[in-house]
Amino acid sequence: MSISIISKDEDYSQWFNELVIKSDLAEHSAVRGCMVIKPYGYSIWEKMQAALDKMFKDTGHSNAYFPLFIPKSFFSKEASHVEGFAKECAVVTHYRLKNDAEGNIVVDEEAKLEEELIVRPTSETIIWNTYRGWIQSYRDLPLLINQWANVVRWEMRTRLFLRTTEFLWQEGHTAHATAEEAIAETEQMLDVYADFAENWLALPVVKGKKTANERFAGALDTYCIEALMQDGKALQAGTSHFLGQNFAKAFDVKFTSKEGKLDYVWATSWGVSTRLMGALIMAHSDDSGLVIPPKLAPVQVVAVPIYKHDEELQNITAFVKGLTKDLRAKNISIKFDDRDTQRPGFKFAEYELKGVPLRVAIGSRDMKNGTVELARRDTKTKETVPQEGLAERIESLLEEIQQNIYQKALKFRDENITPVDTYDEFKRLLDEKPGFLSAHWDGTSETEQRIKEETKATIRCIPLNNPQEEGKCILTGKPSTQRVLFARAY
Repeated sequence: MSISIISKDEDYSQWFNELVIKSDLAEHSAVRGCMVIKPYGYSIWEKMQAALDKMFKDTGHSNAYFPLFIPKSFFSKEASHVEGFAKECAVVTHYRLKNDAEGNIVVDEEAKLEEELIVRPTSETIIWNTYRGWIQSYRDLPLLINQWANVVRWEMRTRLFLRTTEFLWQEGHTAHATAEEAIAETEQMLDVYADFAENWLALPVVKGKKTANERFAGALDTYCIEALMQDGKALQAGTSHFLGQNFAKAFDVKFTSKEGKLDYVWATSWGVSTRLMGALIMAHSDDSGLVIPPKLAPVQVVAVPIYKHDEELQNITAFVKGLTKDLRAKNISIKFDDRDTQRPGFKFAEYELKGVPLRVAIGSRDMKNGTVELARRDTKTKETVPQEGLAERIESLLEEIQQNIYQKALKFRDENITPVDTYDEFKRLLDEKPGFLSAHWDGTSETEQRIKEETKATIRCIPLNNPQEEGKCILTGKPSTQRVLFARAY
């Protein structure tokens, strides 16, 4: 089978697009800027969803669902919020179509909405309007709600999974009696995201805070996890926001405290999206196809029979049935590809392209010798092992593969964090050795904006627990007490 994916070293952007399409993850839709997530891609998202959903529920959160449409007046209640999203909003103005005199379908101008509706770009406004009716007393707090939903942000330049007009995500929205509780929630959910990224996605991340320029619209503080892709660009993999009392005041959400005092509640919001699919692809995959960590692989093991006669296939099939039972008892998924329309070589290439972590090849000679051939996707190494104890061997190998994929990404990330002390060096390295550049910054939005305009690099985060050191801003030479991480980003 000829996969014919362009090398990522030759054209990383094209490599990514070809890989998404040829590995059957997603395709472009007839609707401009939107995508169809195909079954193989959606099954990875479902695994992400299931793992995160359990983590949310283990930390006391419940799922709910809120409307897709938001009255336009809601947005005007929080000024910085509407300013942050105004350019991305899709607006519903009418509720009916009709046929004109020529038989064409047109908007019925008599069916104009009294108030225009925004198609959800994020749900703070509709949710906080709802919470006003749910919260009266300290006994109603904390309110810990998450929703799984789609959102629409009108994008001019789109890329599958990374930036599409419509995408899937989860958004948590919580209400608390004190600022301290809300900040603790914000930090807790950042830790949940980092745990998921590292232990499921096998993606090392830097936890940090966004600068005022990069903060979520309407937040007092935005915490983030930042990851590094193989082309040296950063990707924001998740955010958690401390909203203060901004939305509570905008929507008049008050509670009576234990002391009988009336006060506004404190808020958080946090979310990750199908952008994580892009992170998964770009952090681990190679020129042969996807490399999927076993915990998220739709198919963790594929068994391919090699035979000449039906009797040989029957013997192999009987063995694989037993192996399947043993693996399923360990919650390991296996696919037996006994198609007679494709040769084993085609199947090997196909599953390499799709990133199946482990391949088991079994021929008639293997059946006589009591062996199988195991091929790892992460290292592309093969070994012949006994059939006895195979399920335990596979279980151990999958754990090893998961850890190896993470360690490889961690090594790459750590080797591509470079301290820089001058602006000339900063600009040179952005082109020669992209990655995270650790540099001093004078703390002003003006300096940050000028660096962004001149280099297209942004401050990805101010790392949490950042070492303090005296230095000078790379651009202005003004005093600085710590380094921050810059990078060009998706």
